[in-house]
Amino acid sequence: MKDHAPRKRFGQHFLTDTALVERMVRAIAPNDEQCVVEIGPGQGALTLPLLDAIQHLHVVELDRDLIDRLQRTIASQRITIHAGDALKFNFKPLAPEGKKIRIVGNLPYNISTPLIFHLIDQIDCIADMHFMLQKEMVDRLVAVPSTPDWGRLSIMVQYFCQCDYMFFVPPEAFSPPPRVDSAVVRLTPRSAPLFPATDFRLFGQMVNQAFTQRRKVISNALKSWLTADEIRAAGVDPGARPDAISLEGFVSMANYAATQQGKE
Repeated sequence: MKDHAPRKRFGQHFLTDTALVERMVRAIAPNDEQCVVEIGPGQGALTLPLLDAIQHLHVVELDRDLIDRLQRTIASQRITIHAGDALKFNFKPLAPEGKKIRIVGNLPYNISTPLIFHLIDQIDCIADMHFMLQKEMVDRLVAVPSTPDWGRLSIMVQYFCQCDYMFFVPPEAFSPPPRVDSAVVRLTPRSAPLFPATDFRLFGQMVNQAFTQRRKVISNALKSWLTADEIRAAGVDPGARPDAISLEGFVSMANYAATQQGKE
């Protein structure tokens, strides 16, 4: 069968390293008791090994040519193909009653961040997520405070998920090879936030504001919500920069601000 030419507008880089694919499937460890959903199956490099481990798989694919290829390659009773954009797809109906879905994929770099936030909006139906992503993004997902990678993405995803770096993936594992390194990450939704925000919308606004001014000390970055004394009362050093403040610290400041707003 003639290979499908990768399309730049879809950010397509097809995984070709079979040893890395097998390693990813072992990390996922799917079984037939679970509902597994693959985002962007491409030419089936991960799809087929997953189907060696389970009897049925859901896939979400936007490229019509790749959908036709999958339909010709895989028996219809073994795969359910959802033609559409994963950024707009509603994953909740795929979850069997009383169960959650497992999501996997080699994600195009150009949609990784918005897709993860789209999935977090549906987090109640998700058991876990295993993604092959640009390594720079994985480093940000698993980052800790006081490191260059700590930022809005780290905080907002870690609020909902335990983020674990799995393994490194070199450019030559793909065709065509991307100009960046990749890595596999596991995102496991928390049963409840470690540090619950009283007003999640306010928390998100404050985190976003802080990291649009990450070189400013936090008392300057968040001065429209809190004074330096109030930041100190929330347990955070008002002279600290945003990248030195933990998830707990941001939640504490947001909860203090919500309390102050309630007094107005």
